[in-house]
Amino acid sequence: MPNRLADARSPYLLQHKDNPVDWYPWGKEALDKAREENKPIFLSIGYAACHWCHVMEHESFENEAIAAQLNEHFVCIKVDREERPDIDQIYMNAVQMMTGQGGWPMSVFLTPDRKPFFAGTYWPPEPRAGMPGFPTVIEAVADAWENRQADAHKFANDITESLQEIAGGPSSAASSVPPVAAIDQACQRLIRVHDDQWGGFGQAPKFPHVSDLDLLLRFADRRDDAQALAAVRTTLDKMAAGGIYDHLGGGFARYSVDERWLVPHFEKMLYDNGGLARLYLNAFQLTGHRPYADVADQTLNYLVRDMTDSGGGLHSSEDADSEGEEGKFYVWSPDEIIQVLGQDRGRRFAQVYDVTAAGNFEGHSILNRPVPLEELAQQNGWDLDRVRRELAEDREKLRVHRDRRIHPGRDDKVLTSWNALAIEALAVGSGVLQKPEYAQAAERAASFLWDTMRSDDGRLLHAYRDGHAHLMAYLDDYAYTIEAFIALYEATGRARWIQRATALAEQMIEHYQDDEGGGFFYTADDGETLISRTKDWHDNSIPSSNGSAAAGLLRLGRLTGNEQWIGAGERTLLAGGEVIEKQYAAAAKLLLALDFYHHGNRQIVVSGPTDQSHAELLGVLYRRFLPHSTLGIVTGEPPQDGPLVKLLGGKQPQGGQPTLYVCQNYTCDAPQVGDEALAAAEQL
Repeated sequence: MPNRLADARSPYLLQHKDNPVDWYPWGKEALDKAREENKPIFLSIGYAACHWCHVMEHESFENEAIAAQLNEHFVCIKVDREERPDIDQIYMNAVQMMTGQGGWPMSVFLTPDRKPFFAGTYWPPEPRAGMPGFPTVIEAVADAWENRQADAHKFANDITESLQEIAGGPSSAASSVPPVAAIDQACQRLIRVHDDQWGGFGQAPKFPHVSDLDLLLRFADRRDDAQALAAVRTTLDKMAAGGIYDHLGGGFARYSVDERWLVPHFEKMLYDNGGLARLYLNAFQLTGHRPYADVADQTLNYLVRDMTDSGGGLHSSEDADSEGEEGKFYVWSPDEIIQVLGQDRGRRFAQVYDVTAAGNFEGHSILNRPVPLEELAQQNGWDLDRVRRELAEDREKLRVHRDRRIHPGRDDKVLTSWNALAIEALAVGSGVLQKPEYAQAAERAASFLWDTMRSDDGRLLHAYRDGHAHLMAYLDDYAYTIEAFIALYEATGRARWIQRATALAEQMIEHYQDDEGGGFFYTADDGETLISRTKDWHDNSIPSSNGSAAAGLLRLGRLTGNEQWIGAGERTLLAGGEVIEKQYAAAAKLLLALDFYHHGNRQIVVSGPTDQSHAELLGVLYRRFLPHSTLGIVTGEPPQDGPLVKLLGGKQPQGGQPTLYVCQNYTCDAPQVGDEALAAAEQL
């Protein structure tokens, strides 16, 4: 018989609705029961694409005896970390504080007033690899609560006090924003810890670290630093050649379990693919290396083709597992390749993509390219252009064939923050790749957020599924969406996206800003009260929300000339000063905002009489890497009012021709038209 999760909207919670564990969703009913019965809480946090979450469910939560233990001693609450990142942040801090490590599934035992007193991640059903069995853990925690409850409360109070102390992050009493030297120091460290052989940072497992690479790319451009550029290019090249990249369908898995990017943890997350697509686009802008554009194009195409909801929003993730096996959907054998492509092209494809009888993953082969195609072509006497064309055809045939397999499960909820990361990438991609269909997909998704993911009073909501939007938005929902709407304006010239970004900035400042300590809280001032109210300063798998808030406000301020937004961004950088100075290894998004603060004073305006008249000039600008510039677009008559009037007012197309205005702090050079404008744009 289904438990209380049967009415949930989260796919992760619904995965557990038939467990014999008497699960509750987080909410008043469960918390009241714990208090009334003086029963501790077993809080289990995970997400739909999490492989080890599936393992623990199958081993323990579907086990009648273990479920009976849990039901006897605890009020059991299941939380989707993607729906409730506020809860996840707090208790992940507790897990790391108590155990020195973290991860999902997260397993935390709480007092009835929600304070943690024991925690871990995955426990097997019986002792294994130095881990105690989960039944032993349950009995020990139950015994501690029954016989040493005062000690449990004391420890929980101490942990909670520590959580409250660290919730806001380091406090900064700085009187000035950190200097450019702080950025340079962080970039030099990234260069030192970069793996020059395989790319990435540190040893296995390896994550993409999008914000770190983004920071290095800007540093390489600003300082003409060959080491920084080499680090970025090595990492991008190795990831694109490795198994972490889906060579047939496009898109990246969440991370690699080895140092070579060969064996991924096969789940695909929307946030990774939005961030990585934009990063590859920026790398193409800076280097002109066409394979980066191709990877970005294939990744964006994957998002549009496979991850888009019928309403226009984008789904959250795809599982690592299908048919109960991790990676089964993605692996191949030589015989299957030859069956689809024929002998000659099949054997060649297997050679290029490392498909062998022995395999490179549990007896099967993950597609990857250990040897550059140029080398193979030279060794085998292949015509390189012809091989490239035929391999593209072969990949599509194999993708269509793979589509007939049983697909991994998909988490089809729409999250505002993750959608914003994808919208930004699609918007940038539409210009860089000159593909208007990506702008259309971005606008459709952005309109979905604006029309569907808001409450009756116009406030953003966090999650949507099956016709229902719910949960008050978090800071990253606002911050990422502001950045996405700015990118969408710069890709389309439609002023409504700046108007909407402005409305969101006003709400963000009203409900999330810390007027006393500076920066922004992760939750709204009228949101649910938890045991602590955190500020998110550090990058994790997604950029820090305070870093994004600062970046978006500064960019919006420079684009509109609104000092309110610039001041709010500056105050955030002041509040994050100690993080920037002392914890810069985990603060790349804050440093990106700092970089724009110091260097982002140039405004570029393109003015044309019609939509198509300035397409060529805009195309030149979209192909340039201009992270320190904002772009304004005039079509026809410049605006007489609105947030863009300071930048765009009076900037007519000269002589009816597309015209380029280049300004520094709103002081503009003489307008340029025609070939002169195109040549000037090429030099920016």
